[in-house]
Amino acid sequence: MFCVEKVYLSDDVALAKFSCNITLCKGACCVQGDAGAPVHESEIPVLNKAWRALKDELRPRAREVVEQHGLIAGTGDDLELACTDGAECVFVKYRGDGAAICAIHEAWFQGRISWPKPISCHLYPLRIIEAGGYDYINFEYIPDMCSTACDTAKKTGTYLAEYLKGPLVRKYGSEWYQQFLEECKKIREQTGKI
Repeated sequence: MFCVEKVYLSDDVALAKFSCNITLCKGACCVQGDAGAPVHESEIPVLNKAWRALKDELRPRAREVVEQHGLIAGTGDDLELACTDGAECVFVKYRGDGAAICAIHEAWFQGRISWPKPISCHLYPLRIIEAGGYDYINFEYIPDMCSTACDTAKKTGTYLAEYLKGPLVRKYGSEWYQQFLEECKKIREQTGKI
């Protein structure tokens, strides 16, 4: 484990190679699991706005779930996006090749909304636990979802730390990210995994 300011990270975050290949994984992280994506209370207003802007493009079942149960499940620090029938995020859309994509992220790329998606989704497969004023970050490797991303990254030499530059800068800022990269390089040198 290593620390950058008040953020503790597992060594796997520095050492893992990872690069999403949605053509192969079909967007599994948006449709598998036993809970919705974690969201922060501060994200709820923008998620509600995104829902109003995008709901007519989404699946009827997603609209039905949100109408009956709301967009956000949970309370306090345990908030998550609603899912249809226990797995699919309500913001999921499907491409022609069957891959699940995030409607929020798609609309952001198209310039229709100004926010890319919840930070927990943007940072995936990193997971953050907040405790005592510190963040603890782990690489959540789930073989049936992430093996294609790891295989792709091994071929291209892409480290998880570099692949997630945008989301990490979004969360912690550019200065933090530069310090983080320096620490990652030290760990790779120490372990001989450069």
